Amino acid sequence: MIKNRMLFMSALFALGMATLPASAQTGGSAVPFLLISADARACGMGEVGTAMADNLNAIYWNPGGLGYQDKQQVAINFSRWLPQFNTDLYYSYGAYGQYVEALDGMVAANFVLMNLGEFTRTNERGDKQGTFRSNEFSFGLYYGTMISDDIGAGVGLRYIQSNLAPISGQATGAGTGTSGAFDIGLLWRPSKLDVFGWELDDKLAVGFNLQNVGPKVTYLQQSDPLPTTLRLGTSLNVVRDEFNDLTLAFDASKLLVRRDATVSDPIPKSFVTAWEKGGMELAFGAEYWYERVVALRAGYFAEPASSGNREFLTFGAGVKYQMFNLDFSFLNTIEENHPLANTMRFSLIVDLGVPDTK
Repeated sequence: MIKNRMLFMSALFALGMATLPASAQTGGSAVPFLLISADARACGMGEVGTAMADNLNAIYWNPGGLGYQDKQQVAINFSRWLPQFNTDLYYSYGAYGQYVEALDGMVAANFVLMNLGEFTRTNERGDKQGTFRSNEFSFGLYYGTMISDDIGAGVGLRYIQSNLAPISGQATGAGTGTSGAFDIGLLWRPSKLDVFGWELDDKLAVGFNLQNVGPKVTYLQQSDPLPTTLRLGTSLNVVRDEFNDLTLAFDASKLLVRRDATVSDPIPKSFVTAWEKGGMELAFGAEYWYERVVALRAGYFAEPASSGNREFLTFGAGVKYQMFNLDFSFLNTIEENHPLANTMRFSLIVDLGVPDTK
């Protein structure tokens, strides 16, 4: 029975999203896998990245950061999802970016797949009709360039498909939904800035990112909004010398979705009405590099009770060796026996250098 399977799938994925170390509560939105960050660096800093977008993972945190980059990079990530529940869920991510001289900016693409596992299909009498696998995926294209000496701007377009259950009987397209979305981001890094006599040249960054803006995804007779999210962030480099580099960062984010019962406000109305329920998620983080080879990270994340009341500490580390950047993060919940406890993430960026065409 597809309807029952859909309800079960929704409950299972809702449980998964409740344990996200990197995102807001889904608030009744569809395809919440779009809120998962593949960047263990940001995860180790309490989920901050809007103003720290200085590598290929700017695709997720702030495409405006792509404007500052002039290299070729590859990013990959693979993670089992909810392993403590012995499920066969997994999350995989791949991205590639390259500076294109003719476009005076960086062009990037990414592919994200959330495998939701295998399920048994039954008819109305409960008889088994075989098995099927469910998944959700997205494919995105991004472009970032400098619109002034100190401001990078970026945009992204994304195709999204959600395959929760196969077609059955008269329910054409049952359990399958598609949509598209766009992101837009800005990143300001002033090369010359003096605040009350404190020189902040090349030390301060301020970022803005509006992501997952697009039409609703429809399953059967129900339509759910995309997890449209507003992110604001800032970072400040407080120590920089021959051996040491320390940066502090802060992010605030808000899921721009408002839903009552089975009705959700459309875009752009939800940009206003979403603020009627709950405040913003807050994240603080620090990153310390020694000789730009070894990094140590820590962070804190909190959200209002109306959004889930999650609160946790994060720790992380990174190693840069030649062209490889390997990052690790560990999450420690303040609440005991929380499903988020001891969550670990790994991610890898391969730096292929400056393209020959530049």
